[in-house]
Order: sequence, then structure tokens, then C-alpha cells
Amino acid sequence: MENKPSYTQMDFGLLLMRLMLATALLYHGSQKLFGAFDGPGLEGFSGWLSSMNVPMPTISAFLAAAAEFFGGIFMLLGVGVRLAAIPAAFTLFVGAFMAHTGYGEREHALLIAVFLTALVLTGGGSLNITAFLARK
Repeated sequence: MENKPSYTQMDFGLLLMRLMLATALLYHGSQKLFGAFDGPGLEGFSGWLSSMNVPMPTISAFLAAAAEFFGGIFMLLGVGVRLAAIPAAFTLFVGAFMAHTGYGEREHALLIAVFLTALVLTGGGSLNITAFLARK
């Protein structure tokens, strides 16, 4: 008898949430880290943080960008979701109140942060790369 995992509606819901979060995190993280998609790159992001008097702007820029980019990779693969969501959520909560202060800007960062916090509580579900590779 073959032992196949039984996926639930919850697993599919978590997969959809992870994929959307992965898209947003990878996009914005790669803008900050590498300057992709017309982003500022690490130097530009660090300069922007410095202009807002953020302490240790170069280190802060790297940590924030890495939390987003690598958090996105973990969300995409579905491994280490809880652990990856913690620094990403922290980054978005801080960003919501320090940087995203214009009309309607805070809402976007807060939504992502809250969804990441939900994944800290629930985990990423059983539809992930580890389960896929185990089936082979």
C-alpha cells in the first residue's frame, strides 16, 4: 500500500498565501539587495535609511533586504516557513511605522506582516518541496 499524503483545503489555502507572500517578498527583497526591477540596490536602500536616521543603516539595510529576499525563497519552497516568517514580519512591521507613512502605504506593509505572522502560528502547510521530493 502506497503512503500518499492527504492534502486538505487548509494546505491549499496556506500554499496560496505562501506563493503570494513569496512573490511580494522576492520582488521587494531583490529590489533592495540587487537593484532588480528598478530598485535602489543595497547602497541606495542604505542611503535612504540613513536619511531617515535609522541606526547602522548599512547593516539595517542588509538585514531587512535579506529578511525579505530569503524569506521569499523559504515561502516559495515551503520549508522553514515559521522561522523565515519571523524576521520578515518584523521587517514589515518596522517598515509600516517607520517608512510607509504616506496615504495607503502602511496598509500594504501591515497586511503582509500580519499574513507572515499567521504563518508563524500555523506553519506553511504540507504542500512544500520536501513533501514533493519525498513522494518520488
